[in-house]
Amino acid sequence: MTIKTLDGGRYKVDVRPRGRDGRRIQKIFKKKADAVAYERYVLGNMHDKEWLEKPVDQRKLSALMEIWWQLEGRNLKYGEKRKVALCRIIKTIGDLNTGRLNPRFMQEWRSKRLHDGVKASTVNRDEALLSSMFRVLTTSGEYHGDNPIRALSSLKGKTPEMTYLTCEEIAQLLNATDGDAHRITILCLSTGARWGEAVCLKAEHVLHNRVTFTETKNGKIRTVPISEQAVKAIKTKSSGKLFYVDYGKYRKILRSVKPDLPKGQSVHVLRHTFAAHFIMNGGNILTLQKIMGHASIQQTMTYAHLAPDYLQDAITFNPLKGDIHIPSTSMSSYG
Repeated sequence: MTIKTLDGGRYKVDVRPRGRDGRRIQKIFKKKADAVAYERYVLGNMHDKEWLEKPVDQRKLSALMEIWWQLEGRNLKYGEKRKVALCRIIKTIGDLNTGRLNPRFMQEWRSKRLHDGVKASTVNRDEALLSSMFRVLTTSGEYHGDNPIRALSSLKGKTPEMTYLTCEEIAQLLNATDGDAHRITILCLSTGARWGEAVCLKAEHVLHNRVTFTETKNGKIRTVPISEQAVKAIKTKSSGKLFYVDYGKYRKILRSVKPDLPKGQSVHVLRHTFAAHFIMNGGNILTLQKIMGHASIQQTMTYAHLAPDYLQDAITFNPLKGDIHIPSTSMSSYG
């Protein structure tokens, strides 16, 4: 009998959901109805409850990745790209039995990568992708262990250097490009579009002096007004994809114009250039957030220091008030 009546009118649940050799679960209740309900709950959910023993998962990481691919990965917008990244991560870790992964192991893997010179932002991105895979597997009931990444806090990475093209460099880039490369340059500098948004643009998305980006990073459609001259320059057909540009060749042209581009930054400098000049020309930071499609104003604030009047009160209200004259310090002033 799994429910026993104790002295004093209490009731004890004493059950082994997995049989006589399994773990024993005991709990005491004041009411028999509560004891009965708890017993049914335990027996009905024995495979999902964390207090029950579960066998160590002996499957390889690559096997779990293939299950993730079938459950979710192949349906994601950038699923193929994520799968390639996961294969690279698994190769870096080693295609181990999943049961060997725990917070200590993952911490050591992280430490080694940082020691080898891998950037904190790269480590964070890889760990987030791996954690996402385990989340999907856990939610679907395919994985019953703890997520080995969850215990690790995100690393604080160095803020990447942000640069932009000067007016002279913009002119050089426009002179160095032709055809679709020239037109996509005009589009990016006129709208702040990401490269991926620009290359997916169709003629149908340019209407009434407005460009509508549908293939955006966050999945939200974004519309940006442009001048009539810009429309005439970029819209060379009435339907279909507007630009076919060789990314590698474009990067070489861009670096010939600006050789000192920070490492890891190439065509994204066009987006930075739009935002930087927008602010320097007196644009509003909140308007810029909407144009850029930033989810948080903190992302847009990266460009705030470029505003002509940025923190100008520091000059007006500092102790010297903008004057280098040294005030008198005679004792009489202390009287």
